[in-house]
Amino acid sequence: MRILITNDDGIHAEGLDVCAEIGRALSEDVWVIAPEFDQSGVSHSLSLNDPLRLREVGERRFAVKGTPTDCVIMGARHVIKDRPPNLVLAGVNRGRNAGEDVIYSGTVAGAVEGTVIGIPSLALSQAYAARLGRPPYWETSLRFAPDIIRRVIAEGIPRDVLINVNFPDCPPDQVKRILVTTQGRRQQERLEIDQRKDGRGNPYYWIAYVRHTFVPAAEGTDFAALESHCIAVTPLKLDMTDEPYMTKLAELFG
Repeated sequence: MRILITNDDGIHAEGLDVCAEIGRALSEDVWVIAPEFDQSGVSHSLSLNDPLRLREVGERRFAVKGTPTDCVIMGARHVIKDRPPNLVLAGVNRGRNAGEDVIYSGTVAGAVEGTVIGIPSLALSQAYAARLGRPPYWETSLRFAPDIIRRVIAEGIPRDVLINVNFPDCPPDQVKRILVTTQGRRQQERLEIDQRKDGRGNPYYWIAYVRHTFVPAAEGTDFAALESHCIAVTPLKLDMTDEPYMTKLAELFG
């Protein structure tokens, strides 16, 4: 099995090395093709107006001056086009990709692109509390990811589905179980604009996260699983059509 690994945190991210180790637990034929720089939050963007720069940084390890989507295309259609990968692993992301995060996430987008071009794909993310000032529990991803991937691959992934896996913010021995979940939805606004001024008094802006009081997540969601120290395994579809509302629109414009 040939595995293509990418991420959105960049070629030097610790989570990328964790993902490569997970890949090597499954196969000896592992290729890492990741962004030259941090691409967090770029979603499924594609570089159309700028050239892609490819840099070999080690054996079967390449950096691309582009997005995670660019990396998957570069890998499957150029670097290893002689024998395209059988599996795409995106991650391991530093921080969870649950709920609406999947819309923004470059890590999830890497798995989406693998799915688009017909390769079974999984996105892997390790939840952690950055405010506590400690590193993620990478050993949790390392412990559980290989077996989850083996079982999913053995079962088979439908053609237009990707698997989003989130590991909880706890050591491996505190993980309770694996839960198959739905994509959650936050009950509060998450983003705001933080306005500041530079040394010359000119305004500039950051998109910032809003801190809220804790609200329990809806049962059965990826958020709820992570809160209870469970691994969340969520199947996501490429087809985003809302069929019930489509029926109503058909009646409206009939």
